[in-house]
Amino acid sequence: MNNLILEIIADFSAQAIPAERLAILKPVADYIQQKKDTGALIRLNFICTHNSRRSHLSQIWAQTMAYHFGVQNVFCYSGGTEATAMYPKVAETLQNQGFQIQQLAATENPVYAVKFAQNEAAIICFSKTYQNEFNPAGQYGAILTCNNADEGCPVVFGAEARFPVKYNDPKAFDNTDLQTAKYAERSLEIAQEMWWVFGQIQ
Repeated sequence: MNNLILEIIADFSAQAIPAERLAILKPVADYIQQKKDTGALIRLNFICTHNSRRSHLSQIWAQTMAYHFGVQNVFCYSGGTEATAMYPKVAETLQNQGFQIQQLAATENPVYAVKFAQNEAAIICFSKTYQNEFNPAGQYGAILTCNNADEGCPVVFGAEARFPVKYNDPKAFDNTDLQTAKYAERSLEIAQEMWWVFGQIQ
C-alpha cells in the first residue's frame, strides 16, 4: 500500500469515533461478516444524491480498508439518485492523502482511476446512478451516505440490506478558505470509520 496511506491509517483509533457512530457502523460490519462467513461475494454500493463527493470517498476508502485488513471478495461501488460529476476537489484530496490518481477522460463527467497500492487494480470513478450497469444489479448492501439519498430512497432496488451512514457534505465549504481543510477532514473521517468497520471482520 502507498506509504502515506499507511501513515494515515497508523494514526487511527477506535476511541476517536463517538459511540453513537459506532452503533451506526456496527450493522455494516455485521453484514460484511455474515457475507464472509457464508463465502459470498461482498458487494457494497455507497449511495448519495449526486455521486459527486461523499459516496466516492466512501467507496475508495472502503475498498482500501478491505485490502488493508485482508478481507477477500470485497467489491465497492458508488452511485447517486442522479448523476452529475465527481467533484475535482475529491481527486485532489485523495491525491494529497497518498492515492495515485489518473484522469482517464476529461468530459463533463470525468473518469478517474484511483490506486491505493502499486500492484492492485485501480478503482474507476465517475458519477453515475446507483442502478447504472457499472454497478451491481442485486445482492449488495446499500450504504446511504447523505440525508437526501436516505430519505429519497425508501427502497433501494436490488439491495438486500440498507444502512444509513450519513456524513456532512464538504460542498458547504466550496469556494471558501476552509475548502481544502474540510475536504481533507471529511475524507479522513470516512477513512477512519471504514478502518473500524473492516477491522471488526474476523
